[in-house]
Amino acid sequence: MRICPVAAGQRSRRRPMLAQTGAIHYPSDMDQQAALDAFSALSQETRLAVFRLLVAAGPDGMASGDIGERLNVRQNTMSTNLGILLKAGLVRRERDGRNVRYHADHAGISGLLGFLLEDCCGGNPELCQPIIRQLSCT
Repeated sequence: MRICPVAAGQRSRRRPMLAQTGAIHYPSDMDQQAALDAFSALSQETRLAVFRLLVAAGPDGMASGDIGERLNVRQNTMSTNLGILLKAGLVRRERDGRNVRYHADHAGISGLLGFLLEDCCGGNPELCQPIIRQLSCT
């Protein structure tokens, strides 16, 4: 799965930096507790399905009712699951008239990936290249 924002001719993603040791360093604003919250949110089947659906939906996101219909989940259950993903920083919401649209939060996703890959490969950046290629939007 590739996670990269695609907005009207715009591409913004964090690039890895080479640390003094030669290891690839992914800057991350995420701490361990935030990473645990994100993993906890994704460790439930419905929430993982919602997250993947929103990543696939791209910059347009989806209305909460449409998400529930697509996944065959009752609205009150969907609302609870979206709230957990929102609190974990993996999705964001915006009001669209009377509806609420949800989007994958690329800053949160980048933070989680940065946390996981921080100081990657212990001074052997060539070991990280397959991971970087898999996550690349190119």
